[in-house]
Amino acid sequence: MQLDKQMILDLLRQRGDQQAADQADRELPDQVDTDQHAGVLDRLGLDPKELLSRFTGGSGSPLG
Repeated sequence: MQLDKQMILDLLRQRGDQQAADQADRELPDQVDTDQHAGVLDRLGLDPKELLSRFTGGSGSPLG
């Protein structure tokens, strides 16, 4: 599943983790594949399945 990097950055900043947001901004492409980038997401403390649920509403397509 593809997610927009900005959604992930916003989530990290909302959590107050600016350092992780900065790291994500450096390491992730503009469109993040939750399978391909699972290792980076894990290092950032993010669960790809949780991200999908949060940003797709469980439907599998990103909310806008």
